[in-house]
Formats: sequence, C-alpha cells, structure tokens
Amino acid sequence: MSATATFIDGLRYDENGLIPAIAQQHDTGEVLMMAWMNRASIQATLEGGRVVYWSRSRQSLWRKGDSSGQIQRLVELRADCDQDCLLLLVDQIGPACHTGRRSCFYTALRDDSPKIIADVLISPEKLYQK
Repeated sequence: MSATATFIDGLRYDENGLIPAIAQQHDTGEVLMMAWMNRASIQATLEGGRVVYWSRSRQSLWRKGDSSGQIQRLVELRADCDQDCLLLLVDQIGPACHTGRRSCFYTALRDDSPKIIADVLISPEKLYQK
C-alpha cells in the first residue's frame, strides 16, 4: 500500500464516511469555505490537482468550479492532529461561495448584530448562468 493510501485510510471519517475540509487561500491565509470530503474525493483531488468534494445533498462527487468556472487548485492538503479534519491550501480562481462572494464566511457578528462584510463579486445568476 502506498504512503498516500495509508494516509487516506488513516483519516477519521464520520459515520457517513465523510470528513470536514476547510479551504484556505494558500498565499493570503483567507478562509474560503468548508465542505465535506470522502475517500474517493480525496483521492480524486490528489490525482487531478483540482479539489473534489462530496455533495451531501446530491449524494455525489462535485469538482469545485465545474458548474461555475470558479475552480480550486490544490496546493497542499493537511490533516489536523486528530486526523478528523482537513485543511486544503488552494489557489482559488474567482469567488469560492455560491453567493458570488470570495469567501463563504461573509457574515460577522459586530456590535451584537450580524453584518455582511463582503460584497458579491459575481451574481449567482451569472455565476451559474441561470
């Protein structure tokens, strides 16, 4: 068994075979999004260099950017100390969020009130050509 296969098998997946993955822009440290991965999506990501997640709603693999064109190229994959969460250092092309914002983390609690702190870069209609 290869070292990569041993690493993937050694991760701690939940009861559905999933592990949370946080995508972070590799050169700025900006946290972009959180999604789920399984063994197949991790393997596909490592083999192809583009990030592939597991869609819980569609129950299928989804390659980030296939429908929007806003792709994520993997720079480095890291596991946390408990082996139950992944950090993906990526090169994000365009917005990472389905709302058209750069990051999914665009709501901040400030002065006891939620505030939108990031503008929409591309409307979701244009992003997904709806």
